[in-house]
Amino acid sequence: MDLNADVGESFGAYRLGDDAELMKHITSVNVACGMHAGDPLIMRCTVALAKEAGVALGAHPGYPDLQGFGRRHLALTPEEVEAFVIYQVGALQAFCRAARVPLWHVKAHGALYNLAVRDAAVADAIARAVARVDPGLILVGMAGSELLRAGERAGLRVASEAFADRGYNPDGTLVARGRPGAVIHDPGMVVERVIRMVKEGTVTCNDGSEVAMRADTICFHGDTPGAADLVRLVRKGLEQAGMAVAPLHRLLP
Repeated sequence: MDLNADVGESFGAYRLGDDAELMKHITSVNVACGMHAGDPLIMRCTVALAKEAGVALGAHPGYPDLQGFGRRHLALTPEEVEAFVIYQVGALQAFCRAARVPLWHVKAHGALYNLAVRDAAVADAIARAVARVDPGLILVGMAGSELLRAGERAGLRVASEAFADRGYNPDGTLVARGRPGAVIHDPGMVVERVIRMVKEGTVTCNDGSEVAMRADTICFHGDTPGAADLVRLVRKGLEQAGMAVAPLHRLLP
C-alpha cells in the first residue's frame, strides 16, 4: 500500500504544514505546482526534501486559485484545463530534472480533482495533459471515478485513491468540506478505517452504509493539524496488520 500526502502548499512568507516531518512516514508526495498553492522556491525546496527522504515525487496541479486554495470551481473549458495541467506538471518536472530525481505520478487537486470524479470531459482533459507530458506517469484518481477511466483510455497507468480522514457519501464521493462529518478527527477511527479499506475493500459512509472501496494509495492532507502523527499511527497499524507500504511505481504493474 502506498501512503501519499499533499505537500509544498506554503507560499512566499506563509507556511503551511510540516512537510519534513510528514515525509518520514509516507511513501509518495503530491507537490503543489504554484497555481492553488506553492511557488518556485517552495517547489524546489519540497523536491529537495523528498529526495533526501527517499519519497516518490508527484505533481499536484489545481485550478489557478491561490485565494481559494483551489477548492472553488472555476468555469474552465476542457482545453483550458488541459493547458493548465500541462503547464503545472511541466514546471514540477523541471525541478525534478534539476534535482536529478524522477517524477512518478500526477494527482489533481481540490475542486479540479472532485470535478473529474464525475465529468468525463474534464477527466479526459487531465488524462490527455498527463499523457502528453510523459505517458510513463501514473495518474492518481478517486476510486471508481471518471478520471481513472479517462487515464485508462489515454494509455496511462492509474492508481485508485482513498482518503484516510474524510467522510464518504453512499455514492462513494467525499462529503463536502464544511458539512458535518467531512473530516474525521479521531486517530483511532482513522487507523481502523484505513485497515478496513485495505484488507476488506470497504468503507463505512456517514449514513452508516457500506460502499466498496478499492485503494492503491491512501491520501493524507499535509495542512491537517497533526497530520504527521496521524500518518505515523496509520503506517504502524498497517504494518502490525501484516501489510507493507511502498510507493506506487513499485506496486503497480
